[in-house]
Amino acid sequence: MGTFSVLPRHIGIIMDGNGRWAKQRGLVRTEGHKQGAKVFRDIATYCSELGIEAVTFYAFSTENWRRPETEVDAIMDIFRDFLDELERRESENEEMGFRIRFIGDMSRLPADIVSLIRITEQRSADKRRTTVNVAVNYGGRQEIVHAARELAELAAAGKLQPDEITEELFARHTYTGDLPDPDVIIRPSGELRLSNFLTWQSAYSELWFSDVLWPDFTRADLDQVIHDFEKRNRRFGGV
Repeated sequence: MGTFSVLPRHIGIIMDGNGRWAKQRGLVRTEGHKQGAKVFRDIATYCSELGIEAVTFYAFSTENWRRPETEVDAIMDIFRDFLDELERRESENEEMGFRIRFIGDMSRLPADIVSLIRITEQRSADKRRTTVNVAVNYGGRQEIVHAARELAELAAAGKLQPDEITEELFARHTYTGDLPDPDVIIRPSGELRLSNFLTWQSAYSELWFSDVLWPDFTRADLDQVIHDFEKRNRRFGGV
């Protein structure tokens, strides 16, 4: 385990490169997603061991529905396996102090997955060591619209005046409203964009890009991210 002078409170991770990892090995894309799920579990565990307050993983975007139906179905099956594994490892997750949450629009997911998600969230709701957010059917713009609609409904009901809406109030209506904004966002795989991930929350996030494909991402890579974060001068618009 690395030794650090400062830790990010919240890390965002775009789990990218699963398909390319599989293609490089002559495998079907779903094998890359399966390997990526294993790395997800290991990195989430490591974040808890380090004492990081929150980590948000971008698992499936609102745009990912455009992928071939067979691949989407396979990803949904991986989610089912993941949720089943969480149930089997309930005592281990409790020991790690995981609060597991799923963020995004759950309405489009299969009903059995939504049911498993709710059970998982309820079982870990009182844990506080590390919040693990899994972004599923998630988009940053969709999240902003979701928050705006909630505030509009309050205003329409006479419970809120428009001039009472502040950045702080808006932030509380995002999916991560009870958490600090991500200090650093990691994107492996060589892409240099955020792809609609934590659009509101990332205003002052440090960005870390790497050519490493997500299924090859290791604890040593996360150590490097944190060491680089230690060297960043975060001024938030000041001097």
